[in-house]
Amino acid sequence: MCLLAIAWKSHPRWRLVMAGNRDEAHERPTAPLGAWPDRPGVLAGRDLRSGGTWAGIDASGRMTVVTNVRDPRIVVPQAPSRGALAADFLGNGRPAGEYAGAVEAEADAYAPFNLLVADANVCEYVTNYPHPRRTMLASGIHGLSNGDLDEPWPKTVRLMQVMSDWVSSRREDVDLLWRGLGDEHLAADGDLPDTGVGLERERLLSAAFIRNPVYGTRASTIIAIDHQGQGWISERRFAPDGTLLGETTLQNRLVP
Repeated sequence: MCLLAIAWKSHPRWRLVMAGNRDEAHERPTAPLGAWPDRPGVLAGRDLRSGGTWAGIDASGRMTVVTNVRDPRIVVPQAPSRGALAADFLGNGRPAGEYAGAVEAEADAYAPFNLLVADANVCEYVTNYPHPRRTMLASGIHGLSNGDLDEPWPKTVRLMQVMSDWVSSRREDVDLLWRGLGDEHLAADGDLPDTGVGLERERLLSAAFIRNPVYGTRASTIIAIDHQGQGWISERRFAPDGTLLGETTLQNRLVP
């Protein structure tokens, strides 16, 4: 995942709502959102190169999402897959706080990452950039891209505002969130972050929805989990030219 907004314990029906985009090279092999046959109860897309995921839920209503941190100066040879940090949380039954602590302890082994893990009680943020640390999210609206949690990058701020507007509206349909994820607005040069990739690429990456034949938005995902741990995950998938390839929505089920 490369951009997301999350409403944590701020909606009357939903304990958690997450809306995010996965930006990736179009040639990278990927399985669409589905139930994982080797991990009962897990609902997520899958990176077929490393076996991990960028976002998903499980049958007990736990959620995880991971983003890379954009800093081309940092290279970690033989680093484990960051997608495994998300995948390993789903279906394992460990409390989010306990899992976050374990990830923090081994975080230096990975290339720069941001990880969110949530269960019925807490939503925890873990990162190793610029050093390993974790934060328990307060109730409210939060945003994350390839920088720090709630860092005011233009596209992060715009998507957080969309999420805030949707929560305030008390509406059940999520059309507003889908539109926010499809926003192709480019930030002004003066508002761009400087992450070391050059001005032209910063411009390309400043849109919520990146339309590019080589690297762009591969999928948009919305997750909603209620206070009983039940909910759904929905994914829209896109071709290199930005056209819609397909959409999948799956309901989770509580473990007896």
